Amino acid sequence: MPDQAIYSIDTNVLMDWQARHYPTDLFPGLVAKIEAIIQAGRWLAPELVDEETGIVGTDELRAWTKAHKGMFLPMATTLADGMAIQARFPGLRDPKAEHEEADAFVIALAQQRGGIVVTQETSAAEKNKPKRTHFIPDVCRDLGLPCINLQGLMRREGWKF
Repeated sequence: MPDQAIYSIDTNVLMDWQARHYPTDLFPGLVAKIEAIIQAGRWLAPELVDEETGIVGTDELRAWTKAHKGMFLPMATTLADGMAIQARFPGLRDPKAEHEEADAFVIALAQQRGGIVVTQETSAAEKNKPKRTHFIPDVCRDLGLPCINLQGLMRREGWKF
């Protein structure tokens, strides 16, 4: 059995889970497993992730996040640490973003809780012509924070479907 790690969830994890790779109608077992770690207080995100899903999410995802408001922590929780991360890693921010991005705050939450960042992003080095110098995995590496994707979380938790 895995330890009881806290996971700090990026917006793209929710998008990939529900809208792209693991739709809830085909993967009800995944829904049940995620619900269990939410109930255990181990699947968390800053409220900016909720705001981002309101902008880029599907209707189903918006309904799901509305039903799971308890997993989203108020901005005051991560504001100072998230701003410090943005200041230290200015290349993390998308210069074309039209709204505040959650990335630094997802990282800050994991840092504060001794948790693990869960994101579907890849590092700048793995991209052809990246539009930024840093992505979540780059910052996590530089800060010494563990960073995995959704499949990594499934493996870490020992989930089988």
